[in-house]
Amino acid sequence: MLDYDFSTIQGLLEQHPEASLWLSIGLLLLVAWLSNYIVKKVLIRGIFRALRASAYGQHQVIQHSAFVARLANIVPALIISKGIALIEGVSETVSTIVVNVCNAFVVLTIALAIANILTLVNRVYEERPEAKTKPIKGYVQVIKILVYTVAIILMIAALIDRSPLILLSGLGAMAAVLMLIFQDTILSLVASVQISSNDVIRVGDWVEMPQLNADGDVIDIALHTVKIQNFDKTITTIPTRRFMTDAFKNWRGMQQSGGRRIKRSLMLDQQSVHFLDSDERKRLNRFSLLQDYLAEKQQEIESWNSELAEQGKEPVNTRRITNIGTFRAYVQRYLASHPGVHQKMTLMARQLEPGSNGLPLEVYCFTNTTAWLAYEGIQSDIFDHLLAILPEFGLRVYQHPSGMDIRAIKLSQAND
Repeated sequence: MLDYDFSTIQGLLEQHPEASLWLSIGLLLLVAWLSNYIVKKVLIRGIFRALRASAYGQHQVIQHSAFVARLANIVPALIISKGIALIEGVSETVSTIVVNVCNAFVVLTIALAIANILTLVNRVYEERPEAKTKPIKGYVQVIKILVYTVAIILMIAALIDRSPLILLSGLGAMAAVLMLIFQDTILSLVASVQISSNDVIRVGDWVEMPQLNADGDVIDIALHTVKIQNFDKTITTIPTRRFMTDAFKNWRGMQQSGGRRIKRSLMLDQQSVHFLDSDERKRLNRFSLLQDYLAEKQQEIESWNSELAEQGKEPVNTRRITNIGTFRAYVQRYLASHPGVHQKMTLMARQLEPGSNGLPLEVYCFTNTTAWLAYEGIQSDIFDHLLAILPEFGLRVYQHPSGMDIRAIKLSQAND
């Protein structure tokens, strides 16, 4: 009975060759689909089970990687490529086209799998401590470009059914064109090598490049671009080569030193500068930070003035203590005793060149922290205190007259 049914079906197929052709093609596609399903459900699951049993397989990146699934797509392509030649009624031209397309698909699948593996390698490497100082993302992207370039050549060769050597032989004449097309890639590759070898920037560095409106932390270093997240949470994308051709500031040295510089001036009214009389010296002697200074300075001045003999009787010929010098000594000692100031780095209070905006008294020191919020708090505390203590020395802060000052002058003149 079965033989009779089979003979009947065979006879019908022989009478209808087109139906036989399409049935064969359908069976071939069904076998290809089943092979793909079996490989993905059985083989891939077995591979991942084996990976999970190993130390590397516990990594989340590996568990979510798709390179094995991509390679599984090669199986149905190979089945179609080999099976199309076994189907009767398929012309040689169609068979050749199908085989060439399948071969090209296999090359593309392998290239995508290799690219996926390279991405996997980069992601695993980025979790290592040395990844911040020696990123490999740029090199991975270069390898991907080479893989895709080779894949395109092999795919074209497969589609036209020619040897890839024929295509490669023509690349020599196209070298100039390729150099022009990949100019940015070549420059970026050179810049990436220099950045990595010279340790110019790292992921996490605070970088400042005013000409490109970039001021923030480096969050990604790729082959062509470097991404910087500014402090306003915007992201600036800068070509990698610009870090080798343009000037920029990297604050990494400050962060590694453990101290951040304070360099700010108090603008003093020059008309408030004067010599201290005995009452002012007694009043300032109450400051514990000034007791040693005033005693030593007074002894030094008396020793100097004693050598003037008769000329020393005139005050204009003698040395005297000034309120601004005493204040500068107070600032120096105040910084030296401040718990937020780094005592092993440069610390000084100095006068700068006077100008139309007053006499600058600059505070130059380093905080013992590089955290931005803590740094600003220490700096503000220092100048809050100095501004509040300034009148004790008979000094005034200089500022341009405001509308209230002019109004007070006019009221005073009207009352007079």
